[in-house]
Amino acid sequence: MGDETATTTSTPPEPPPALTAAPGYQVRRLYQAYLAVWIRAVDPTLTGPQFAVLQAVEAAPGHDQRSMASAVALDTSTMADVARRLENRGLIVRRTAADDGRRKLLYLTEEGKQTLHEANLRARRLDERLLAPFGPERREEIMHLLTSLADHWEGLTEDS
Repeated sequence: MGDETATTTSTPPEPPPALTAAPGYQVRRLYQAYLAVWIRAVDPTLTGPQFAVLQAVEAAPGHDQRSMASAVALDTSTMADVARRLENRGLIVRRTAADDGRRKLLYLTEEGKQTLHEANLRARRLDERLLAPFGPERREEIMHLLTSLADHWEGLTEDS
């Protein structure tokens, strides 16, 4: 009597319909593909969260880590780690707030500004590639749907 569990095949099984019908599964697929292409197209050493923090610091220099974390959808402990890594790379400086020694205010360095500028150009080209299958009206609609979905899902975390 042979072992029926020992069959091998070279093609992986298709994901089950119950999985492909789940929005979380599709979001995970999108994010995994996005990360893979980000590394090749934008920057192999600057992560998406680091890029987001640099964008936020450029837009609002001198704000504290906690408010920046909220602006870029990071929890405070992740934000502290991201800020520390960016500081170690010389891309930002963290200064202690005069009125509260626990608050760290964030500023871009000149190197941070240059790094962000260069990465931003590549990221915008990536955006074009990501949405290439869709015309301008559909792109706007897709971005609206993605934003609405993200807002709704974030609201669910607050309800839990």
